[in-house]
Amino acid sequence: MKIVAFFLFFVLTAPAVVAQGYDELLRHWEYDRKAPLNIKQQTLQQRDGVRIYDMSFASPVDSRSASLGPNAGVVSAYLVVPPGLGPFPAIIYGHWCMPGSDKKNRKEFLEEAIVLAHSGVVSLLPDHVIVHPGFVEDKAPLSEQQVDVEVQQDVNLRRGADLLLARNDVDRERLAYVGHSCDASAGAFLSGIDKRFKAFVIMAGDLSLAVDETTKAFQEYRQKVGPEKFDAFAARYAWMDEGKYVSHASPAAMFLQYATDEPFLNAELAKRYYDIVSEPKELKIYEAPHALNRDATRDRIAFLARELSFKPPDPKAVSTIPALTQPPWPKQN
Repeated sequence: MKIVAFFLFFVLTAPAVVAQGYDELLRHWEYDRKAPLNIKQQTLQQRDGVRIYDMSFASPVDSRSASLGPNAGVVSAYLVVPPGLGPFPAIIYGHWCMPGSDKKNRKEFLEEAIVLAHSGVVSLLPDHVIVHPGFVEDKAPLSEQQVDVEVQQDVNLRRGADLLLARNDVDRERLAYVGHSCDASAGAFLSGIDKRFKAFVIMAGDLSLAVDETTKAFQEYRQKVGPEKFDAFAARYAWMDEGKYVSHASPAAMFLQYATDEPFLNAELAKRYYDIVSEPKELKIYEAPHALNRDATRDRIAFLARELSFKPPDPKAVSTIPALTQPPWPKQN
């Protein structure tokens, strides 16, 4: 898989050929909030009073489900719950989709969530659509499955919010989202769609096709696919541009974390994404690969503690969170 194609897996289209009003954009992301959650959970383990549950919940599916496999409507997740009664702030963590990573699943942020639980934070860590059992990737360059995946993933994340906010131990005014790579892009859509979130951390994700289309890599990909074919697909799915949503994230606070050692999402792109994001916002660029590093973990936790008003964990505890390993990038064809 070409590097640029990996990033375009979830963000496929150029800017709108026909402008759509914002309310019209939001209609593409509607789902049935009243559908039963069908929660199933069992205790996985306890650590010094912190309870870690292995769980699943139901997420509404429609005609998209046929392309996403038999388990598209069942989301597996970890739920990490601190000791006490609350009400606690809550975070939904979305993992990366990096090929070759053993943390390309709900495990990526588990240790971070456990550390934050000792500061009184509830965390939900769902698996991405593409790691659900039975999912088979359609590798065609402009497969409609790519759009189906993104829409279903954001529905799944919003169902996670439904689940958390229905709990008596969660403070409805203190909900945040953290997303890495593919789930950073999901968070970009989420920031403009769902106003229940107080803060977002966007980690090394694509945030604007309007910016991307100006890059050499993007133009080369368009030529390889075929300009007419690409542009026709772009016109059909013009609403699938994260920039149209992150510009409407306010009043949620946005923290963008990017890396220098990247094949595509470089510091220059990050700064241009930042210009599009609504206020309040901040950006930090780290001397790191796509996996980011311990400094990013420390800064992310400090941001979340400030925005969700919880006591920051002890720096020694934060230092125990293992750094994410960066696998080699897929070779270009």
